[in-house]
Amino acid sequence: MRELVIALVVLTVVCTLVLAALPWILRRRGVDMLRTKFGLTLVFDSADADGTPVRLLNVNGTFQSVSYVPEGLRFELACVYHREMAQVIESLVRARGASRGDPLRVMVMGGGGYSLPKYLAAYVPEVRADVVEVDPAITRIARERFFLDECLERTGAEKDGRLRLVNDDAWAFLRAAAEPYDVIVNDAFSGKRPLGPLETGEGARVIREHLAPGGVYLANVRCACAGRGARPLREVEEAFGGEFAHVAYVPEWEGEPEKAGNNTVIATDAEVALPEGAVVVR
Repeated sequence: MRELVIALVVLTVVCTLVLAALPWILRRRGVDMLRTKFGLTLVFDSADADGTPVRLLNVNGTFQSVSYVPEGLRFELACVYHREMAQVIESLVRARGASRGDPLRVMVMGGGGYSLPKYLAAYVPEVRADVVEVDPAITRIARERFFLDECLERTGAEKDGRLRLVNDDAWAFLRAAAEPYDVIVNDAFSGKRPLGPLETGEGARVIREHLAPGGVYLANVRCACAGRGARPLREVEEAFGGEFAHVAYVPEWEGEPEKAGNNTVIATDAEVALPEGAVVVR
């Protein structure tokens, strides 16, 4: 018994020392370990399939954001689903004839690395966006490590009101919104699960109530598009199909439907130009 107690004490001491040294070990490898609202958060640099340097944000074991590192690419979109969302927003800007004086009103639920907001600030001046992120620590990381402050300084988007940063619960903020939005983007996640009633009829009704006539809802739904793993997507289709005339999604892995990915859901009552590869649900 005495030997067992000694072994447990030694094991506890060793584990404690390893955990205490872990941040130092990770920093030596170029990884920053931080604490945020939803768990352990890692920030580190890597490269994409083309060898372009990228910076990654991993929250509680799930990748939440990616940004290009080279100076000329920092406000470009590294994720395909963000490009699809931007394509829909830009087509709506053209269709509506939006301008700086009469901008398209956009709400982005979830900041993360602020990839889409940075792109809108840098390249779509006809948009005025409210970005709602529940965790101030994530916003701080985006400012310091994902070039958000650099974007705001270069574009002046925060000073001139084109980009408003809000630290709040996105669903509560939306319910309290006094004016409707032309586009609502849902990119808010806790680990692998979406925040708020994304997959419910309640969520669809809240979205509809706060969209202007002809407005568009865009959501990142992380799951497979076929098989057992596709349940979240089917639930979203059913919920939003009950509220909107048109529902479609763009699969991340078109040729591998049972592979989990970031799928772009589009719901609207208007006729909008859909990205290539979109699957029309209704």
